[in-house]
Amino acid sequence: MRVFGLLGLVLALVIVGLIAKKQMTTSAAPALPSVPGAAAPAPADARTQAQQVQKQVKDALDAAAQARKLPDDN
Repeated sequence: MRVFGLLGLVLALVIVGLIAKKQMTTSAAPALPSVPGAAAPAPADARTQAQQVQKQVKDALDAAAQARKLPDDN
C-alpha cells in the first residue's frame, strides 16, 4: 500500500511540475498587441525592471509604515 501512495505522490509532483513549466514558458514572453502606426515600446533591461520593482516595494512599505504610526500620548 505504501508503494501506491508513493507512486501517487510522485505522479502528482510530475503533473504539478509540468503545469508549472508550461505556465513559466507561456508567461515569459507575453505578446503585446500591435497597433498599426504606433511605435513598439523599447524593451526594458532586467536591471531597470529590478530597480522599478524595488522602488515600488519600498514605496509600499513606507506607505504601510506611515499608516501604522500612532499619535503620541504625551
